[in-house]
Amino acid sequence: MDKFVTRSKVGQPSSSSTHPSVALSVAPEIQRDISLSDHNLGSPNTDPGDRKSIAEYSPNIRDEIRKHYIQMGHCQPTSHDFPKTKFGKIMRQFYPGWFKGQHSKWLEYNISKDAAYYLCCYLFKNEHEIHGNMGDAFTKNGFKGWNKAIERFRAHVGEVNSIHNKCFNRMIDLMNQSQSIRTFFEKQSEKEKSESRRRLSASIDVVRFLLRLGLPFRGHDESQSSTNRGIFLELLQWYGDIDPDIESIILENAPKNEMMCSPMIQKDIVDVCAKEAIKAIIEDLDGNFFEILVNESKDISHKEQMELVLRYVNKEGEVIERFVGIVHVNDTSAQSLKKEIDSFLLYHSLSPSQIRGQGYDGASNMQGELRGLKTLILNETPSAYCIHCFAHQLQLTLVALAKKHSDVDDFFCIVTNVLNIVGSSFKRRDLLQQHQAEKLEELLISGKVHTGRGLNQERGLQRPGDTRWGSHYRTLNNLIVLFSPIIHVLEFVARDGPNYADKLVAESLMTKIKEFEFVFMLHLMWKVLMMTNDLSSLIQRMDQDIVNAMGLFTHTKQRLQRMRN
Repeated sequence: MDKFVTRSKVGQPSSSSTHPSVALSVAPEIQRDISLSDHNLGSPNTDPGDRKSIAEYSPNIRDEIRKHYIQMGHCQPTSHDFPKTKFGKIMRQFYPGWFKGQHSKWLEYNISKDAAYYLCCYLFKNEHEIHGNMGDAFTKNGFKGWNKAIERFRAHVGEVNSIHNKCFNRMIDLMNQSQSIRTFFEKQSEKEKSESRRRLSASIDVVRFLLRLGLPFRGHDESQSSTNRGIFLELLQWYGDIDPDIESIILENAPKNEMMCSPMIQKDIVDVCAKEAIKAIIEDLDGNFFEILVNESKDISHKEQMELVLRYVNKEGEVIERFVGIVHVNDTSAQSLKKEIDSFLLYHSLSPSQIRGQGYDGASNMQGELRGLKTLILNETPSAYCIHCFAHQLQLTLVALAKKHSDVDDFFCIVTNVLNIVGSSFKRRDLLQQHQAEKLEELLISGKVHTGRGLNQERGLQRPGDTRWGSHYRTLNNLIVLFSPIIHVLEFVARDGPNYADKLVAESLMTKIKEFEFVFMLHLMWKVLMMTNDLSSLIQRMDQDIVNAMGLFTHTKQRLQRMRN
């Protein structure tokens, strides 16, 4: 078809048009970029009727593809013998004079389809703009209504803010080197470039510091008159206070359009840091096998989030666990979670076939034998064995057994009631701490306890949770240590409580916890839970292996058996 086509080369007017082609506006720098890009991208099809949609190309190379088509120019076969088509009783055809008129800057023609196209609309028409005049006629399907061509051309071009004119302006902007970011930096002096880099480096340093400590960035009032503009801006200001060279180029001393500290800039830097961190993790993984640890829960905004951790052995033979991301999920079904996991792994060039282990909680959507996430992954990767977290299983077993035994269940009900009434007001908590301090002072004077780093810390009372590992043991341990202060608080409530109900409950609980059965059960369960807590702490170690873990379980069972005997 090239023998019929007069191409509008970069920097040259079309031989078939009295109007200069838009390609004339391309600066020499862009011409060099286009040539280099075209060399790397190959030769995309330039036939208007056969070329791929811009949306089919990767977003990373779309501008390069656009530059290629701009350099090639419009497909305008001026010497072609245009066929005639019958409209009613009149024969009509494409008029080559249209190439020379006001439409010369964007009009193209495809010989095989006998159809007209607009180059600028093909290059820049957004997927969300499909409802503009003529839909896809001038970009994909081609226009063939020669009997109403002028009318349709004008309707398609439309007003100043029409989709067509927006596309044409986008094409001009891409070709206009003076509007590019590169030109902006090239026009800067060396001093301005240096200041820009240092200004950005200061913001990056502050962001990295806040990310390392997990601190929030923003403040409620970030105006210059605010006494607390948020940690990011305050820390950046402190950075300038200790370094006059930095102070002279940041915040109010920086150009208003290049302060490098806006919320958007902060988010961009955080995003880059996250990508670099994950990149380092993937490089450390080095294509080896890995295990996935997955959990899903609601955040403070009640959105379902899926957390993903990779566990692998690095080049030094060390077992490594790395948190790699949080993914928002609309659906917590096994199919939905698996889709998100596959997408995450493939995005980071990790193959699901390399999975050699799975770790979840006991939820049915995770551990289900028929349609659980574990089963779906095993069906595709048979070597991805699922191991239910030992510490989680241990905690669930202890809770289930405690509830099954009536005496133990009653004991923990009493403990919960004691904690509720002692900790139900600030006054009672202060009274507990005050009596605890007085008791400790007596013990120090008598020499029964000694001072030292980490010794004699102030203790509090917290209700045990079924899913909080070791919480039952810590509660009973504190209950034993604070037994005397707790009695003191219960006596206070029984005597000076705000109402009769509290007085009655406090007196009843005080009687129960002084009974031999309660004290015996308290020390018995404390000893049992101390053994299981030691086991739970050991199997949670990151460097723990399955062989040693099984040995720890056997040893704990033997200790419990000896205690039973």
